[in-house]
Amino acid sequence: MSDSEVALVTGAATGIGAACARRLAADGFRIALHYRSSEEKAQKLLAELPDAFAVKADLSVPEEVDQAIKTIKNESGGVDVLVNNAGYNVNAPMLTMNLDQYDAVVGLGRGTWYLTKLVLRRFMFRKSRGRIINISSVVGHTGNPGQIPYTMAKAGLDAFTKSLSQELAGREILVNSVAPGFIDTEMTDELPEEVKSSILSRIPQGRMGTAEEIADVVSFLATRGGYVNGTVIHVNGGMYGG
Repeated sequence: MSDSEVALVTGAATGIGAACARRLAADGFRIALHYRSSEEKAQKLLAELPDAFAVKADLSVPEEVDQAIKTIKNESGGVDVLVNNAGYNVNAPMLTMNLDQYDAVVGLGRGTWYLTKLVLRRFMFRKSRGRIINISSVVGHTGNPGQIPYTMAKAGLDAFTKSLSQELAGREILVNSVAPGFIDTEMTDELPEEVKSSILSRIPQGRMGTAEEIADVVSFLATRGGYVNGTVIHVNGGMYGG
């Protein structure tokens, strides 16, 4: 891997995204750190990472995605590894959830598709190797009550991985998903204790995972894993095997 290779991590200011940014920086990548609203946390993380730069955008707005790609082109020329980590969730039963809430969750998938399309154009233009790593979720396979749009979006992301890897057959562009189980992040911190206890009872290892454990797998796919393609790698402490 060249020192000039760039990894774009979306939703990189917090949680799994921040862990991926730190790990890929340690692997020698220059990090394009995307965030939407977590300005303070993004700037703090930037200060930790050598030669990293920030990319602010609401991925559900195409014009902001276009501008993000322009920023990356001006700063680094392009992207070698894309980690589609950004996500959004609203917890509500189907009968009480409204269309605006649904659109806010599922609309991000449209932005992920569009961002990936723009990054792919650069891969094709340079005729270079590329890695696309999608962060999905175990709930896209098991379902989860109160999170129907989120589970739909994450299941769709894994289908996206499989279809895109087939479209790119014969090129040195690998597309894979990492599907975390229940990870100890700010998102799970908000869960009531009784919900956490219920979750832990379903995990054979008896604990939630860490963001760093997800980043380990992302690192493998970004730097090695040359014969891993179109695959969903489950990282969930044994609660689901795929």
